[in-house]
Amino acid sequence: MKRKITLSTIVFYAALILLAMAYLLPAYLTVITSLKAPVDISLPRSWEFPSTLNLSSFGDAFDLLRPNIVNSLILTVCATFFSTVLGSLNGYVFAKWRFPGSEILFTLFLFGMFIPYQVVLIPLFHTLRAMHLYGGLPGLILAHVVYGLPITSLIFRNFYAQIPDSLMESATLDGAGFFSIYTRIIFPLSIPGFVVTSLWQFTQIWNEFLWGICLTRHSANPITVGLANIMAALPVLLIYILLGRYFIRGLLAGSVKE
Repeated sequence: MKRKITLSTIVFYAALILLAMAYLLPAYLTVITSLKAPVDISLPRSWEFPSTLNLSSFGDAFDLLRPNIVNSLILTVCATFFSTVLGSLNGYVFAKWRFPGSEILFTLFLFGMFIPYQVVLIPLFHTLRAMHLYGGLPGLILAHVVYGLPITSLIFRNFYAQIPDSLMESATLDGAGFFSIYTRIIFPLSIPGFVVTSLWQFTQIWNEFLWGICLTRHSANPITVGLANIMAALPVLLIYILLGRYFIRGLLAGSVKE
């Protein structure tokens, strides 16, 4: 049966197209400006598509920002790895190895999710300086790992709560311990959870600016401090394009019951 196209439907989709064009307009201006030669860049002609493509600007920008890109990659990969692994272990404990007061402790632990970056900036600065970690990547990595633990622990805890306890009970009867159960049973089943937390942490850490500019010296500045432009968003965009379906699948895990 064919669906009748009404005037309201046409108006609705036309409005959506206009909104999409308005939303993509800054991206269009950014792209066409990057393809122009420096002498062709001017405000009155900013809308015009370049008559000849100039790709040398990308190479010049990459050479200029290479140290910042390397710093961001080291920061993001290390902080994402450690916060994800530790969050997985925390979620495993709070979901499957509960102890007296664990729910209260978990609730207090989650308060870290609601603390803004700005609130902890000064105490964090003094703490890192007292630990002789201020100014370099190790201190910034530590800060992001600790700050990311509440959200990663929450995601893994909710994910592991969907795993039947009978699997653990069977493994315990066979003599498996804490780490054996985790490595042989829990970890293989938690790949979607790792995808979700990794994507979340990668995005948050890569795009973070305040800590990057306040807690690192010039030689350790991440890309967001070096230059906040479309190049800083490319790695995150590519990761979501490649792994986006796993991210959605992991977020929806346990939300629909058969």
